[in-house]
Amino acid sequence: MNRFERVELLLGPAAVARLAAARVAVVGLGAVGSYATEALARAGVGHLTLADFDRIQPSNLNRQLYALESTLGRPKVEVARARVLDIHPACQVEALDLFVHEDTAVRVLSGPPDVLVDAIDSLNPKLALLEAAVRAGVPVVSCMGAALKLDPAAVRVAPLEETRVCTLARQVRKRLGRRGIQGGIRCVFSVEPPAVAIGQRRAEEHDEDHGRRRTTLGSLPTLPGIFGLVAANEALVQILGGWGVKEG
Repeated sequence: MNRFERVELLLGPAAVARLAAARVAVVGLGAVGSYATEALARAGVGHLTLADFDRIQPSNLNRQLYALESTLGRPKVEVARARVLDIHPACQVEALDLFVHEDTAVRVLSGPPDVLVDAIDSLNPKLALLEAAVRAGVPVVSCMGAALKLDPAAVRVAPLEETRVCTLARQVRKRLGRRGIQGGIRCVFSVEPPAVAIGQRRAEEHDEDHGRRRTTLGSLPTLPGIFGLVAANEALVQILGGWGVKEG
């Protein structure tokens, strides 16, 4: 039984073979990254590098694919790897339980991958990874802010320099520009202005090993997953060079 028959019927056997030979790295396995990983596995991507240092918490249950009562407290990369192999046993999965920064980005990008899916939600690690990827010539699909978003029809894909409205995209564009990085990054973002949340928690998430303090923003179960699926779709487009791969 061909588990990727539906992909083959749509795109042809050459596309399926190309996906099986492809290497994709997904960094950040929260709400966005978990759905991106799911779609890539179900598309038949043959090699996945998955990177995240977090453990699954109760606060993840409203939106993250790997968050279940049975998985609380477990490393996200461990749960992600097991799920991918349950979907696609032939997939080669490299699970990296690490914090991404300037020194570890090179490990994530070893291979190198055919495409990097950036689903990091912290600015400085995101900048470090994106800079390293662009300098290494690795094609990038970078996901911007999905929190405080309500409208799925407002999600867009465009080069970083063409993004608008999204505050995170603006910060990333400006700071990468200061580092001399121009172009080379496709973005998933929303043109919807941030919703006015009823409340938020400030600086309650603190990781002692990595010194992170972040505001906790409201998020639906739906929009982050849509961001992740759109990112996976864009990664497939980059692997296949568009949707024109058919017979031969």
